Amino acid sequence: MADAKVIPFDDDRSRGGTQRPGRRRSGGRRGAAPEAAPAPVSALPGQQAVSQGPEGGREPQGAAEAVGPQQDGGRAEEARERPGGGWDRRVAGGLAFLRRRITGEYEVDEFGYDKELTDQVLMSLIRPFYEKYFRVEVKGVENIPAEGGALVVANHSGTLPLDGLMMQVAVHDHHPAGRHLRLLAADLVFMLPVVNELARKAGHTLACAEDAQALLERGEVVGVMPEGFKGIGKPFSERYKLQRFGRGGFVSTALRAGTPIVPCSIVGAEEIYPMIGNSKTLARLLGFPYFPITPTFPWLGPAGLVPLPTKWTIQFGEPIPTDGYPPEAAEDPMLMFNLTDQVREQIQHTLYKLLVQRRSVFF
Repeated sequence: MADAKVIPFDDDRSRGGTQRPGRRRSGGRRGAAPEAAPAPVSALPGQQAVSQGPEGGREPQGAAEAVGPQQDGGRAEEARERPGGGWDRRVAGGLAFLRRRITGEYEVDEFGYDKELTDQVLMSLIRPFYEKYFRVEVKGVENIPAEGGALVVANHSGTLPLDGLMMQVAVHDHHPAGRHLRLLAADLVFMLPVVNELARKAGHTLACAEDAQALLERGEVVGVMPEGFKGIGKPFSERYKLQRFGRGGFVSTALRAGTPIVPCSIVGAEEIYPMIGNSKTLARLLGFPYFPITPTFPWLGPAGLVPLPTKWTIQFGEPIPTDGYPPEAAEDPMLMFNLTDQVREQIQHTLYKLLVQRRSVFF
């Protein structure tokens, strides 16, 4: 892998409780009715109302028969006293998960993606931010195909790339077919300790044409944000204005794989860290593409890293098919330019539409 040639994707190299068991029904009748009581007899708790038959016997009213606490052997009461089986299953599942992690009995693909760890741990860590903090609303997720490869192209913003993680949870939790989103990330992500390993485990890979095409041909849903650092590092005054989409590398990859392109528009991420300045000197010293200055960072220290609790909307648009083009279309610069512009315009139009519908940044 060390000798592999990396082809940049664009010019910026961016990339509840257990259900109680039912009672047993009994066919027996409880006692005899007094002869002088022709009126229906009210049922006791747990019994059904009965009436006097023509021969003085008692007949149940309705199709169901009476069921009393003694008739079901007290099993319903025992079920109420027994601890919830849901917790038992969770504990057993957790222990089994730990055993597989310790013994190494789990699968990781050639890109480092650990599906079990992602489903049971990583998504559980991100989901509270998705559901409670940013309160993400998802629209059109069914536009992602139920099977086969697809390339999801989204706008990028927010100073820190939290929008990619929220988009991953949106597909993971809401797609009818339970698809998983494999994000293409910038090479900087894979240079950071700890972050590198977590990104690989979550299914992220380097934003290069070879990796993207390999995943698409395997039938994976791949996510890319062509704006790269130009998108997340733009000043707050340019919020929701899409930056250049590179040289259309994502279109070429989709054409080669013959997979549809699904535009995705994300509203809410622009305001989590309003970037009012950029210290280029510190950025060069630290090796970062930019060093953001926000109303809270670096003035409040680590507390300034807490994002603002904005309300998010993620909308997946109608897919743009690419399987009708000939193989040589991937080398046609004019076609790539037109498709890139079509995807970009669709995302930008949806952003404006969502902004008009939004009543508040936070609610």
